[in-house]
Amino acid sequence: MSFSRILLCYDTTREGRRALRFGADLAQQLGAETHLLAVRENNYLTAGYDVMVAQAAEVEEQVAKEILEEGVERLKSRGVVATGYFAVGNPIEQIPHYAERLKADLIVVGHKPCGVLARWWAGPGNGLLLDRVSCSVLVAIAPADAPDEEATPAE
Repeated sequence: MSFSRILLCYDTTREGRRALRFGADLAQQLGAETHLLAVRENNYLTAGYDVMVAQAAEVEEQVAKEILEEGVERLKSRGVVATGYFAVGNPIEQIPHYAERLKADLIVVGHKPCGVLARWWAGPGNGLLLDRVSCSVLVAIAPADAPDEEATPAE
């Protein structure tokens, strides 16, 4: 199978950076059309939030957009032209939405085995990302004993 449209799902975690590097390498080798998606979970939209929380959400969103732009620029510096997208909401819903919209034939996500936090393919009710998409998914796994990577996304 040939992968001509790749959707890289990126966040600021070590796993997200690893996924971006793996995906960037693959996109570069294949000369694939590349899209970069950053999803910020919508944790602030709850009843009774105050002005301070709303301001924190705005700051967090701005930082996420800046990180996304940095990711697009780093990919560009490696010769991978990517279009960036920013979404707010549940990654389990947003990733399939963008994959379908962009007609991606490969999604690249990161995963850390034995992690306590929920992963992008395991959402509420144990709904699986794999059950919600109609294309291939590459999971970049960070070994449990891997040292922290301070490298920037596409280095």
